[in-house]
Amino acid sequence: MAETKTKKTKKTPKPSPSLRIERVQTGVRMEKRLVKVLKALAEYLDISLGDLLEGIVLHAFDGKAPFSEGTLGKIADLKGVYELDLDASASHRLLESEGESDA
Repeated sequence: MAETKTKKTKKTPKPSPSLRIERVQTGVRMEKRLVKVLKALAEYLDISLGDLLEGIVLHAFDGKAPFSEGTLGKIADLKGVYELDLDASASHRLLESEGESDA
């Protein structure tokens, strides 16, 4: 008699309930190439720039890494495209050039 294999069904986790929040508009100034990488990453992940930034900050506040290895690879690619040569060691050391504009 042939042995029959039973297919194990993978349970899909129930989605977490949505959380009601209030968002505010902010006028944050950031390094130009960094913003380009963030916008491109948000587009790649199919989320808004605000959602991306909220996720990064919430992960950081919990001491957790916000990105998978695959996403970190995509970030490295985007940094190359936009010539972003800054890393965490540049934090709190960035000075604006004289005559910088919002353009």
